[in-house]
Amino acid sequence: MQINPREKAKHISKCLELAVLLEASANKPGNVNRTASFENTRYEHFLASAVAIASSFECAALRGVLVSRGETHLGDVGLGQIIKNSIADVNAWQHGGNTLLGTTILLSPIAVAAGMTTVKENIFKISKIRENVKLVVESTTPEDAINVYEAIKNANPSGLGKVSELDINDPDSINRIRKEKISLYQIFKAASKHDTICSEWVNNYPITFDVAYPFLTKQTRQTNDLNTAIVHTFLKVLAKCPDTLITRKTSLEKALEISLKAEEILKLGGLTTSNGTKSVRELDWELRKVGNLLNPGTTADIIATALALSVLGGYRP
Repeated sequence: MQINPREKAKHISKCLELAVLLEASANKPGNVNRTASFENTRYEHFLASAVAIASSFECAALRGVLVSRGETHLGDVGLGQIIKNSIADVNAWQHGGNTLLGTTILLSPIAVAAGMTTVKENIFKISKIRENVKLVVESTTPEDAINVYEAIKNANPSGLGKVSELDINDPDSINRIRKEKISLYQIFKAASKHDTICSEWVNNYPITFDVAYPFLTKQTRQTNDLNTAIVHTFLKVLAKCPDTLITRKTSLEKALEISLKAEEILKLGGLTTSNGTKSVRELDWELRKVGNLLNPGTTADIIATALALSVLGGYRP
C-alpha cells in the first residue's frame, strides 16, 4: 500500500518538530532550556521557533517524496528557498533573535532525504536517509546559495566573523556566485574547515550519524531517561568536536578547554553520579557567567539532528 505523499510529509515534519522541541527542553549546559535563559532569548522563543519551522519541513519532505516518484529533480527541490522561508517564519513567530539557523541548515536536507526514503509503519531506515542526504546536498545550486546567504542575513547570527572569499556581507559575493555558478555545496565545502555545520553537510554528516545518533540511542536505552541521554550525548559531541560557535566568539583554545571539561564529566558518569552531576552544574555556571559568549550552539544543532534521526527511526518519548 502506497502512502499518501502529503501524509508522509506531515509525518516527517512532526518528527523533526518533536526533535527540535526535545532538544530545546533538555538541561544542556550553556544552552537556553526550560530553566535557563539568555538576556534576550528564552525557552519560549525556541518553542515558538519549532512550531513555526514545521511547515517548511513539510514542504521539504513533500519535495523529497516527489523526487522519489520521479515527478521532480533534485536540482529543482529549492533547498535554499526552504531554508530562507524557515528563517522568515521563525522571525515572524518570536522576538528572541536567532534560535534555529544551524538546526534549520542541518535538518532541511534531512527532511528532503526522508521524503525520498521508503517508510514502513512510520519507521525510516536511517542508513537510507543518510544515502539520500548526500544526494540532496550535492545537488544544490547557485540559487540555493543565494537564498541561504539571505537566510543567514535575516537570522543575523552572532559571531559570524569574516572570510576572505565570498563573505556573506560582501555585496560582490552574490554576483560572483551567479557569474561563476557556485553551488551551496561548494560554498559549504570551502567553509567546512572552520565550521562544523558546513563540515557535516559536505562530509555526509559524520558527527551526527557516526557519533551523536548511536550514542544517543545507547544512552536512551541505558539510562531510561531522555533528558540524561540528551545531556550525555551533548557532552559526547562537545568532547569530540570543539564548538565552532564558541571558537568564533572567543578562540579555539577556549573551545578546546571546554571540550576537555566535557570529556572529564563523562568519565565521572555524567548525570548518573553525584560527582558527574556536580561537574555538569559547574560547567553550566562557567558557560553562563559571561552571557551567551560560551554558548555551545553548534553542538545543540547536532543534537537536534541526532534526535530527528531517532524519532524518524521510531523512537517515541
